[in-house]
Amino acid sequence: MGSGRLYAAVAAGGFRRYATYRAATAAGVFTNTVFGLILVYTYLALWEAEPHLGGYDQAQAVTFVWLGQALLSTLAIGGGGFEDELMERIRTGDIAVDLYRPADLQLWWLAADLGRALFQLLGRGVVPFAFGAVFFPIALPREASAWAAFLVAVLLAMVVSFGLRYLVALSAFWLMDGTGVTQMAWLAGFFCSGMLLPLNVFPGALGEVVRALPWSSMLQAPADVLLGEAGAPGTFAFQAGWALALLALGRLVQSAATRRVVVQGG
Repeated sequence: MGSGRLYAAVAAGGFRRYATYRAATAAGVFTNTVFGLILVYTYLALWEAEPHLGGYDQAQAVTFVWLGQALLSTLAIGGGGFEDELMERIRTGDIAVDLYRPADLQLWWLAADLGRALFQLLGRGVVPFAFGAVFFPIALPREASAWAAFLVAVLLAMVVSFGLRYLVALSAFWLMDGTGVTQMAWLAGFFCSGMLLPLNVFPGALGEVVRALPWSSMLQAPADVLLGEAGAPGTFAFQAGWALALLALGRLVQSAATRRVVVQGG
């Protein structure tokens, strides 16, 4: 099997694996919808008090909420991706088996995570977003090109998300327990991606810093492309730059880690 077909099969396997968890998916759809409602009414109150906060009108702010709920599990911003499994394999020493596979470790996990992310987008993201579109005034483009650009931005966001979480997972080569690193990554993801508030709302130097960090590629960038607040070429370049930088850093860390593989626990 060629390498391209191998990773395509791994991605398909990741999709099928999560598709089997139907009850969990249904529960996730319900949870995302409920949290979306809570955030929507919070945003409505904020934008009622301060119209055009962060350069968004009220409909754009509501759209941003439902995009966040659609992409929360897709990008594993609050966890639920491959990182816990990979960290466990590192802790138990099963990573040694992975290193003997006739496949690149990083690309293997990237393909599997892209399959997972695609399922979560379709299985857990579409329904909350559609619910928001039906029951709340939202701002959506009419042009097919805008939707195509948005999907490209989402794909790049998936790669950036993987790059960040892969680095978190590799920390298990040096740490006996990566729980602290994982929780810090979750907090950074929620705050710096725009999941709590659009990054356009953050003032001054703080806003400039968070918008320059890789997490802004995950929600803020696709949202601004869909809402017409950012040009697609510049957004793609920003996201691709972070994706390449994170993948390259992950490969360097992986190389350093696998040179000193330690089977923990015996």
